[in-house]
Amino acid sequence: MVTSRPLRIFLTVIAYVAATFVVQATSHFALNAEHYRSITIMRAEPLFVLGFTSMLIQGLLFALLFPVFDRDRKPIRNGLVLSWAIGLFLASYIALGEAGKYAVPALASWIGVEAGAAAVQFTLFGALLGLIHSGRRDDRVQT
Repeated sequence: MVTSRPLRIFLTVIAYVAATFVVQATSHFALNAEHYRSITIMRAEPLFVLGFTSMLIQGLLFALLFPVFDRDRKPIRNGLVLSWAIGLFLASYIALGEAGKYAVPALASWIGVEAGAAAVQFTLFGALLGLIHSGRRDDRVQT
């Protein structure tokens, strides 16, 4: 599938939001609900607009960075590698940095839940990223 650059940017942002929302909502409200209820700094009613805005910004950054990163035109592999690299950067703060700052109920549980959800989220998104960009034309302007 060959798509225009604006459409790929839009699809990348939507894929990031969808992958993030599905994985994180499943983790927060279903699989690990008790874990999150035990965290005293959690809001009773999350401010979804802030989380959604964060996902839009992150998805846009992935969309803009991927064409620069995908030089050898192996989009599935490169999608996974880029997603894992940025995911590791983002998840290291959540899993380790926050655990170091806040009184989390159980350190090992916190790290396991956050790292596990991030691994699933960024693997799913990386595959989607690669699929969105497979078969793309070269976006560079010819002079």
